[in-house]
Amino acid sequence: MIRMIFTVRPDQGEPSDFDLGDITCEGESGSATSAGHTPDQGMMIYLSVPLLLDSLHPLLTGERKAVSFVGSDTSFRLDFRRDRKGAVSVSAKRTVLGKCSLEELAEAVLQPALKLEEELRSNLPDEGGASNDLASSLARFRASIA
Repeated sequence: MIRMIFTVRPDQGEPSDFDLGDITCEGESGSATSAGHTPDQGMMIYLSVPLLLDSLHPLLTGERKAVSFVGSDTSFRLDFRRDRKGAVSVSAKRTVLGKCSLEELAEAVLQPALKLEEELRSNLPDEGGASNDLASSLARFRASIA
């Protein structure tokens, strides 16, 4: 089981494509978050989530057995590795957080990404770069899991 949470940090002034936020990944064996670290591991969340979606594409389509994600302007990293049976382990700092199927991973990432897209569209103009990036990445991601 894997659960992903994407959050935008409050009190940043006027919303922008470059708002800082955090990613939290929870599994049956532990959790990892970009929040609360010194130095700060927060990331430009509206730009990092499309990067995560695009990073997972080769894993979900079977092109690669392992992929890594590092957010935009952060050192926060998650590693994803698919075994021979199709189970995916998610790790942070070489510690496995949990395991799930490809389908469960796709759902665990897709749902919070859709929620973030909704939040982005309610706060920022549709023609902004972050909005377009997220929409494009979501479309590619959905195609890779169809």
